Amino acid sequence: MAPQMIFVNLPVKDLDTSKAFYERLGYSINPQFTDETAACVVISDTIFAMLLTEEKFRSFTAPGKEISDATKNTEVLITLSAESREKVDELAEKALAAGGGPAKEPMDMGFMYGRSFADPDGHHWEVFWMDPAAAAGDAPQG
Repeated sequence: MAPQMIFVNLPVKDLDTSKAFYERLGYSINPQFTDETAACVVISDTIFAMLLTEEKFRSFTAPGKEISDATKNTEVLITLSAESREKVDELAEKALAAGGGPAKEPMDMGFMYGRSFADPDGHHWEVFWMDPAAAAGDAPQG
């Protein structure tokens, strides 16, 4: 059985700006699912962000529903895992350098570390690392 995949559909104001932002984070664009109204950002073998122009995004929603302005309202928190604290910092710093903005202060609980950023459209992304021993339940509780 093939692993389940996730496609996060995000409305964007400027498709070219959004594509450039995600490419600067090190992600690729799958041309098979990309045109002038949409771009498929490949985050991993099973995780994809579909960047859709607002008009295209609206075609997938119920009639009359407004598209949330992510710069003013929180519609979703998108969270990715990282293999180390350093990889958390690396992705967050790339996002800020690529034109993203800070979403909130870093979180450090010792066994878990995370950073966040907002993409050019204000979509809130989180990236976190958790100590493998803590994830397995083997870490001392304190």
